[in-house]
Amino acid sequence: MRAAVLLAVAALALSGCSEKLPPAPTPEEALQLKPTDARLADLYETSCKACHASPGTGAPLVRDRVAWDPRWKQGEAVLLDHTIQGFKAMPASGQCVACAPADFQGLIRFMAGREDPA
Repeated sequence: MRAAVLLAVAALALSGCSEKLPPAPTPEEALQLKPTDARLADLYETSCKACHASPGTGAPLVRDRVAWDPRWKQGEAVLLDHTIQGFKAMPASGQCVACAPADFQGLIRFMAGREDPA
């Protein structure tokens, strides 16, 4: 019994330390989101938005940290490689022929809700 109480206390303590994730945007909000950088916003609108702002595509929705955080934990290099090479249903380069690796990094950070503060 004592072990169960200690385990419960430890679980409560750990749950208080976990990061509180912002709520995922609604589908309507996701359609309105775009990067603040004009170039990235244009690239996002023409390449990423079709899948990452549309529920049901299988792509993690923009700014949905619950969906993005497990991917983010793999590391930015893995996400960049998956974007450039293609991964599962993700087409190579996200079909963005105008995107450079730095553009992909900025777009990934934006969609994952991890861009650097301005």
